[in-house]
Amino acid sequence: MTPEQLALCIDFRYITDVLTEAQALEILQNGKGRQETREEHMLKSGYPAYTTSCAWLGYSDENLQKLCSDALKEGWTRFKVKVGADLQDDIRRCKLIRDMIGPDNKLMLDANQRWDVDEAIAWVKELAVFKPLWIEEPTSPDDILGHGTISKALAPLGIGVATGEQCHNRVMFKQFLQAHSLQYLQIDSCRLGSVNENLSVLLMAKKFNIPVCPHAGGVGLCELVQHLIIFDYISVSGSLENRMCEYVDHLHEHFKYPVTIHNAAYMPPLDPGYSTEMKEDSVLLYQFPGGAIWQQLIHEKKVKV
Repeated sequence: MTPEQLALCIDFRYITDVLTEAQALEILQNGKGRQETREEHMLKSGYPAYTTSCAWLGYSDENLQKLCSDALKEGWTRFKVKVGADLQDDIRRCKLIRDMIGPDNKLMLDANQRWDVDEAIAWVKELAVFKPLWIEEPTSPDDILGHGTISKALAPLGIGVATGEQCHNRVMFKQFLQAHSLQYLQIDSCRLGSVNENLSVLLMAKKFNIPVCPHAGGVGLCELVQHLIIFDYISVSGSLENRMCEYVDHLHEHFKYPVTIHNAAYMPPLDPGYSTEMKEDSVLLYQFPGGAIWQQLIHEKKVKV
């Protein structure tokens, strides 16, 4: 699609105080420069990814060490750790992982909306010694000003705030950007409801020079978001600086065109479509309530009763 066609796909209502149609068109027109070079780079090297599969809450130390060791052997250099349940446990786990991955690889934290604003600041300051790149979802995903307070408090420590996977429209992202409440913008390919809405957010992020690091990992999210991040690089941002996309290593077996990861990077999909067509067997097995998986669970529940 031409820049003009892409601009026509976007609803600019409520965001013209930040991004007008003329400004969006200018960004897209500028994105045409060296586009072929960036496409060649994607085909050769792919889009940088980070793994969330190593450090879920509840994993034993032995499991954490094994998963990190395996990931390092596979070429992963960016790791995210779930935090927020117990501070001393977080300190221990972050030290274990930082010791394993070394000082040069990237470490990110994810609290999954666990804390109040002041609690988030105090907690992350205790973890600052491990040099995390960001704290993700430190508080309520609707608290734009709260994220701003956290961002301001953590900036001197070199720790950014990442959020957005729960943001359901372009207006929320507009306000997050206006309030300087995030340093890493995490679109979700399903939460925003359409490619069109995501386009407006990618363009606003470009205007504010905020890197887009999408949320992925749920059923089909990795398959979906790969198209958006590669488009962002080739046609909008033109940059990979401080940019990476989440990846988890499960659930891909249910899709006809699963995402391809090579050297810890998303490789561009070469099949037509949006990569989300599920295998017929998977649909039949998990269909509610008649699928075999659900029927088994229902039977087990009846037996227990």
